[in-house]
Amino acid sequence: MTDYDRIADAIDFIARRVDSQPTLNEIAAHLHLSPYHFQRLFCRWAGVTPKRFLQVLTLERAKQLLSESRPLLEVTDSVGLSSGSRLYDHFVHLEAVTPGEYKTGGAGLTIEYAVHDTPFGKTFIAITPKGICNFSFLNSEQVDEHLTRLHKKWPNATVHENRQQTLAVIQAMFDKKKNHDHLTPISLHVFGTNFQISVWRALLQIAPARVASYSQVATAIGYPGSARAVGQAVGVNPVAFLIPCHRVIQKSGKLGGYHWGETRKQAIHAWESARYEPPEA
Repeated sequence: MTDYDRIADAIDFIARRVDSQPTLNEIAAHLHLSPYHFQRLFCRWAGVTPKRFLQVLTLERAKQLLSESRPLLEVTDSVGLSSGSRLYDHFVHLEAVTPGEYKTGGAGLTIEYAVHDTPFGKTFIAITPKGICNFSFLNSEQVDEHLTRLHKKWPNATVHENRQQTLAVIQAMFDKKKNHDHLTPISLHVFGTNFQISVWRALLQIAPARVASYSQVATAIGYPGSARAVGQAVGVNPVAFLIPCHRVIQKSGKLGGYHWGETRKQAIHAWESARYEPPEA
C-alpha cells in the first residue's frame, strides 16, 4: 500500500465524519497506526496536520472561498484559442489542436507516454512535442485502456513509452517549491470544441487553494446560465491537475463530484491549501 493509499483512506474516513470532528487517535486507529506515526505520515504527505485538514473540509470555508472568487474569474479577454494563461506558480500554456492536426489524426506526430507515481496515486501521462495531451489518474483502469483511448484520438500518430522524458514533466508539475521561475513553462496540447477550450482556459485562472462555482465559470466565459454545459466540459478535461477542474465546486459550497474520485479531489484541495494559503489562514 502506498502513502497515498493510506492518506486516501484517512481522508475518506475524515470526510465521512467531518461533522463529528474525529480525533487523531480515532483516525490513526482506523488505519491501524499509532497516532504518532499517522501524524508524521499525514504531515509528510500533505504538509498540514489532520486537524488543519478537517478545517479545509468545512462547508463554511468553501462558501468563503466562493465569495472571494469573483475577481479571479475576470478572464473574458483571455479565452481566445491562441492566448496563454498564467497559473500563479507555474506558467501553463494551453494550445488547441489545429483543424489540420485533427483532420490527419496526428499523422507524422510522435506521442510519448508512461505511468508515474504522484502525490495522488499513479497517473498516465502522454506528451506531444507541443505539450501534454493527456494526464489521467489511474483508478481501476488498466494502462491499456488509456492507450486505446489515446490511439482513438490520434489514430495516425506514433505512440511509444518514454519514462525519462515524461518524468521531467511530472517533476515540474508536482515540484513542492513555490518559486518556479527556473522551470521551463509547461505546455498543454489538447483538442475540444471552442466552448470546451474556453472553459479550460477559465479554469487556469483559478488560483491554487481557491475555488469557483460552475455558474461563476459560465459567467466568466460569457455564457451565463450555461452551468450544466460548463460541468460537462469540466468532466471531459483531458489534463487533470494542471487544468484544475478540482477547483470547481457547487455553488452551495459542497465539493461535488470529480472524474477521478471525490476523495482525490479532497486530497488535492488539502495539498494545495498546505502550499498556497498563508499560515494564519
